[in-house]
Amino acid sequence: MEIKYSTDKIPTADQVIELYDNAGLPRPTNDKERIQKMLNNSDLIVTAWHNDLLVGVSRSITDWVWCCYLSDLAIRGEYQKEGVGRKLINLTKEKVGEQSMVLLLSVPTAMEYYPKVGFVKQESSFIMHRAEWK
Repeated sequence: MEIKYSTDKIPTADQVIELYDNAGLPRPTNDKERIQKMLNNSDLIVTAWHNDLLVGVSRSITDWVWCCYLSDLAIRGEYQKEGVGRKLINLTKEKVGEQSMVLLLSVPTAMEYYPKVGFVKQESSFIMHRAEWK
């Protein structure tokens, strides 16, 4: 199985919605307009494709010189544990460069995954929660 990675091939909102739902990523997938805005306002989107099927995405917001917030990492269920997530993270880090840190907020089910791919758990973060989507 050959997976192709790209920073130029931007998926449609429908493709991302289907991927997020398949991967179990808690995002407002019932709101296509909001998902489209999430894509439009991202600074870096790295995708993984098996032929024409979107199998993974790393979506980030960054200033390119200090920090990169990896806001979404989603891998299609049947492609998990194949190194796709690690590759998307590595390509994200490569693209933002050595001066920039990569940080994220993890969903509870991925807390054990991120240390395995090079992230260091921090105890110094804060969050103001958004209003829940409907």
